[in-house]
Amino acid sequence: MSTVLPALSALAAGGVRALAGLLVIRQFLAAPRPGKAALGAAAGGAAAIAAIAAAAGAAGSLPVLLETLWLTFCARRFLRTDLRMTLFFSIFYEIAAAFWQFLFAAWLGVAFHAPAFLDLAAPQGQCAFWAPHALLLLLALRLLRQTEAAPQTAFRTASAVIAAGFLAVVTLSTQPWLPVGSDVLSMWTTLSLVLIAAALVYSLNRQYQTEKELAQLKTEQAQLLERDYTALSRAYALNARLFHDAHNHIGALRQLLAHGKTGEAVRYLDELQAPVREMADAVWTGDEAADYLINSKAAAAGADGIRFEARVEFPRHTDLHSADLCAILGNLLDNALEAARRVPETQERFARLTIRRINQTLVIKVENSFAEAPVARDGVLQTIKTGGGLHGWGLKSARTAAEKYDGTLQTSCAEHTFRAVATLSFQGVPPLT
Repeated sequence: MSTVLPALSALAAGGVRALAGLLVIRQFLAAPRPGKAALGAAAGGAAAIAAIAAAAGAAGSLPVLLETLWLTFCARRFLRTDLRMTLFFSIFYEIAAAFWQFLFAAWLGVAFHAPAFLDLAAPQGQCAFWAPHALLLLLALRLLRQTEAAPQTAFRTASAVIAAGFLAVVTLSTQPWLPVGSDVLSMWTTLSLVLIAAALVYSLNRQYQTEKELAQLKTEQAQLLERDYTALSRAYALNARLFHDAHNHIGALRQLLAHGKTGEAVRYLDELQAPVREMADAVWTGDEAADYLINSKAAAAGADGIRFEARVEFPRHTDLHSADLCAILGNLLDNALEAARRVPETQERFARLTIRRINQTLVIKVENSFAEAPVARDGVLQTIKTGGGLHGWGLKSARTAAEKYDGTLQTSCAEHTFRAVATLSFQGVPPLT
């Protein structure tokens, strides 16, 4: 076989590996789905690296190293992922790709009693070379159809593949049909153990991050409860003062009405009613806690010069718990108002709440203006608050509440509008009698 075909094969295979690698990293790090330009750049760059390496006669680990660095760059550039974790996955993805390329060639050689499958210059070697790459291409096409990343599913699948690879390389050393050098087997066995160690490290890191997130969520919930308790206490204190001063207020109103000053009496009553109106001005959902929360956020928006709009179509008598509903509404509205406050006063400041029922699904959508788009790190939106803050953790808390009802939380930015949409499945319950 001429050297042209293996070179073209390596060029195409490099593009396939980069394409699949970018999508695999996206799954593990829960990053946004890459666009066509990102996928094309990743595949084209990897193909160019393979072409340059072939033209320069470079072999061994150098092309793999360059491809690893290119994959890391593409993930950082297009997926906005963390550099450390991106490099971690890029390295072990390339090791796994080379490992399975060897296993396919070796076991095809065992099956057909043909050592030519280990020779890339032979037709059999090219068949063995493209067998795992064809699977990578199918994997890439499948991942392209997924709108949401699934890190847990990705880890379970990768763990099964790593375990299968370890068994395959260990079994290979016991078969008598294909002679494989002991040094070659030792190298690939060692690399399979390295992959197992990488999976364990990732699992421990994920467990640590989960525990850290739980601690952050508990801190955030405590802060939210303290803040809402303070606001509620202030409102009740105002009402208590009104009741305490009721005798004086009634006397003042009697004097105004006795002298025919009806307009002044109405204005006086409006001033007295303001604290009550602030606490419960409108009924949106029928849930007292949720209605108070919406009204308090609307009042806060008005105080900060933010145009607040609410359109609510809420089903009655459902199995949605008040605490979960308030966790979603509170966090999404807090984030919306925080971002809208940062918009210059010369520009439009707004926050919009939409709650709709679609069959047995409740859709909660919160939109707001923003001055600076939030960035994602490891699939988590990072806060732009100067004090550190809990913007990203608020979204995590809302997502956790939505997932209790087989729901999701999706975010997007378009045309100077940030949008968060939570969906929850609910069931009707009989009303209390």
